[in-house]
Amino acid sequence: MDFHSLFKNLCHLFCLSMQVVWCLDEVTLLNPPEEPLPDHHLEILYSCDAPAAVQLDCIVSFDTGTISSLPLRRWSCIPGDPRVRTVELNLPDWLVYQADGIVPDSQWVLSCILRASLRYSGFDDTEGSVAAQDVASLQPKPFFSRPVKQHQLCFDWSKQMLRLTQQFLTKECPLEQETVHLLSSIYASNGENFGITKTLNPYSSDVLEYLRIKAVSFPWCLFSIWIFVTRHCQENLCGVFHHIDSQNNYATPTLLLKNSGKLHIQLNGESKESSAFLSPFKVPLSEWCQLSLTLQGRTVSLFMVCVNKEQKMVQSSQYEVGHSVILDDTEGYFVIGGGKYIRGVEGYFGPVVYYRNRISPNSMSEAVVPDVVKGVNLTGWLHNCQLFHLELDMKLRGYALKAKQRRDSEICFDAFHEWLIKDRVPSYPQCEQWEAVAPHRRQAAKLTKLFTSKHGGRRVSLPAVGRALHSLSLLKLDRGSSTGALSRVLPLLLQAGCLADSRALHMSSVLYSTGLGVQKQPKKAWLLALLAAQKDDRLALLRLGHLHHQGLHGLPTDLDLSYAYYSNIAKQTTLDRLHPSPEQTYVEAIYLNNDEELNRQTNEDHHIFQWLKLQARRGAADAEQTIARMLFWGQQGVSRNLQKAVRHYERGAVEREDPVSMYDYGIVLLQGHGVKKDVPKAVAFLKKAMDKGFVPAISALAWYYERFEQDYRQAVQLWEQADLLESPEAALNLGVMYSEGLYPGKAADKYMAYKYYLKSAERGSIRGATHIAETWSTGLPGHVNRHPSDAVLWAKWAAEHNGYLGSVLRKGLDSYLKNDMFSSLLYYMMAAESGYAAAQFNVAYLCEQNMGRFLDPVFASHCMLRYYNLTIQSQNPNTYAFIRMGDLLYDGQVDGQKNSFSAAEMYKLAARRNQPQGWYNLGLLAEEGFRLPLSILTELGLSELYQANKSALLSALYKRCRDSGDTESYLPCSLALFSVYFQSFQKDYSAALKIFAAVALVSAPTIFLILHGVRRRRVPSLS
Repeated sequence: MDFHSLFKNLCHLFCLSMQVVWCLDEVTLLNPPEEPLPDHHLEILYSCDAPAAVQLDCIVSFDTGTISSLPLRRWSCIPGDPRVRTVELNLPDWLVYQADGIVPDSQWVLSCILRASLRYSGFDDTEGSVAAQDVASLQPKPFFSRPVKQHQLCFDWSKQMLRLTQQFLTKECPLEQETVHLLSSIYASNGENFGITKTLNPYSSDVLEYLRIKAVSFPWCLFSIWIFVTRHCQENLCGVFHHIDSQNNYATPTLLLKNSGKLHIQLNGESKESSAFLSPFKVPLSEWCQLSLTLQGRTVSLFMVCVNKEQKMVQSSQYEVGHSVILDDTEGYFVIGGGKYIRGVEGYFGPVVYYRNRISPNSMSEAVVPDVVKGVNLTGWLHNCQLFHLELDMKLRGYALKAKQRRDSEICFDAFHEWLIKDRVPSYPQCEQWEAVAPHRRQAAKLTKLFTSKHGGRRVSLPAVGRALHSLSLLKLDRGSSTGALSRVLPLLLQAGCLADSRALHMSSVLYSTGLGVQKQPKKAWLLALLAAQKDDRLALLRLGHLHHQGLHGLPTDLDLSYAYYSNIAKQTTLDRLHPSPEQTYVEAIYLNNDEELNRQTNEDHHIFQWLKLQARRGAADAEQTIARMLFWGQQGVSRNLQKAVRHYERGAVEREDPVSMYDYGIVLLQGHGVKKDVPKAVAFLKKAMDKGFVPAISALAWYYERFEQDYRQAVQLWEQADLLESPEAALNLGVMYSEGLYPGKAADKYMAYKYYLKSAERGSIRGATHIAETWSTGLPGHVNRHPSDAVLWAKWAAEHNGYLGSVLRKGLDSYLKNDMFSSLLYYMMAAESGYAAAQFNVAYLCEQNMGRFLDPVFASHCMLRYYNLTIQSQNPNTYAFIRMGDLLYDGQVDGQKNSFSAAEMYKLAARRNQPQGWYNLGLLAEEGFRLPLSILTELGLSELYQANKSALLSALYKRCRDSGDTESYLPCSLALFSVYFQSFQKDYSAALKIFAAVALVSAPTIFLILHGVRRRRVPSLS
């Protein structure tokens, strides 16, 4: 033994002897485990100077920041010699074993400490009562490194099954929104009060949520925004990205763009403190730039990386805030672009990413352009357009100069001046260098020359040339009337679009998307739609809203992005209806397979319209109303003519004293549509209509008192009266009164306004639908949760009443009635690609009919399948689409194989809508031997026939077909039912004959023997 060991042992003996003499208070863990183990025998050395207690505890800390103390054992200590006690370490199962359904799951354990303490009684349970203690740290095991407990008990079958489920076999952390992609696509912003609303939820993980709440007053995060500005802000500030709290105030962070091009950053702190900074640099035009806003406690950094071809420009600035920055990202909502309180930037937004609890390690100067930005190639299009603009601008100036020289040549000069000019001018005509033109731009050059000559050398705007190119394109299409003409016209459409004609952009987008006459190019179709939407084209806004609602053509499904587009056109629809124009037509959902609707289409020279005029002259108020409505809204094929409509309203109101005409005439007088505004006269007619009990007149009078007289009490009284009579406008206006705090004697109440908006929308008000959609988009804290999907549906419904959509639908229908199938298909496609269900059906129907074989058969087949499929996914699909989809599935035209089950599903959907053809086709399937699944029969209310014979099932199906109420289907369904009865009778009759023959065959010998026996008894014996 060496000297050090000997010295150590002697010291230990000395200390032990001293402890015996004085009975020192001591407790020691002799063999603590390194990690939590089951059934470990722990030895504890302890001694005390007076009667005390020894306590063994396990102290566990979790990643949520909470600490739990678990008492394990406790025993008495009597003064005397030191003792060693062996105890079984009974740690909780959730700390030692894997969770298995019996052993509960636990939070993530950060540390585990064993603590043995010596405590004297008579004291409070505080640190002062502890005489001695010893601790040992245990290293907690990861979940999968723990053993599985072998339970010494029997548990029921349900728990055994629970242990075999996926949640116990695979242990995964749930996906958390630590990196949030607020926008993963591209958004076209037209600089109005529309943008993308996003909200965030608390973390489901207790740890992350604990850390998030802890970081509210010390945020450590990053916002990355890609932006492309096309025009400087036209107001003092425009929205880039902002945060609205539950009190409708700006919150951290708010990033705005000033009209100078500089960025405005605003941050909020506690007690309504706020700070704002202005960036030293400007955001350039027509370049993709990444804005990165980082928050590191009180330090705010702003980076901007702009990409121009292969070059990058990096700008940065940093600020120190004098107060704590508060960022609670689960309160309120974030807005990309414009919102309720501010207009958005004019341009495009690319991907927007929010790193909630970290800052991206990548250097800001190494910003990588996202693939979605590269793929759309916006900069390439704008660069080519810029070159085209320069070329045409040069031509316009040259032609204007030539026109001026021609005018000057007509002035009389003296002989010497004429001799000088004659000497300078060449003897033969020469072309200037600027007059050279590429072949595909020849039409544009001709139009610029023509326009300049027509306007006497005055400058002509490039958008005017674009409109002329678009008109020329439509003229060439009308003359060509074939898919071959599209490839020749497409360059003209693209040039018109380049010159700011949004209608040409939308039509080009539809052609590239559908492949009608040109090769499909989905990315270019998307680019053209973005360009048109940024210029506020109604159909392009509808199209992009539809694409992101359904996730079509490779674009991501994003309800908030879809709502941003739909809300824009929905708002414009309410305004467009207040300002009627010849470019607008009433939207009518007319299906081309509905002969009754087609026969109702008319015009001012048509016999239906002439008959209505005759009835109106004879005093029929209904006929007067119908004519006026046709002329005012442009319905049933009649061209819009406000002045004529007003004359019929006046005649119905004055001569017929019809309350409906009185109301309509009062409204046009009140708003000055087609007639000079005359408010007193309008009020007089509205009062007459109200006295006759016409409910809309009550609401209109209330609007007059609110708008012209500012008599809110009278207005509210009338609206309440009309609301009880189910007036949609009354409910809408009461909602506005509650929202704005104008209801007499009542404070502003957003929730009460919401209830009235909902009532108004459900009664059919377009403005009510836009209000309820807006509420469901942002939510109403404490009252209404966000419903993005419902917000999209209401906004879509309102948007599809837009008059510019109606105009395209009318052109498609007029072309069909003139047997111009190509033009009809083109116009209906423009509406169908915007998601309008009736247009989708009509495109499929035209492709199915393919009259005159104007379409390639392969294209027609794909077109029919695609658009019927889109039709059945709409909210209220046409039942004929279910029938045709079922036929296509049955014939194997969908995936090349016959699919009777899917066909039966389609027929079932038609049958549930009381379509007789659905019942009939289900019967045909059953007759062919296909066994209809129980699920289908259950939905049709025929589950009891699943085990029945075929005749009973067929009888039930054909009876439903016959009794559907459709007169045209009555005869074929009745014949099919008769056939079933006849076959059943024939089968039963044949069976009866067979049974009779068998009975006769068996009974014949027996009868013969009986008769023979009887005869023998009747004949006397010979003996």
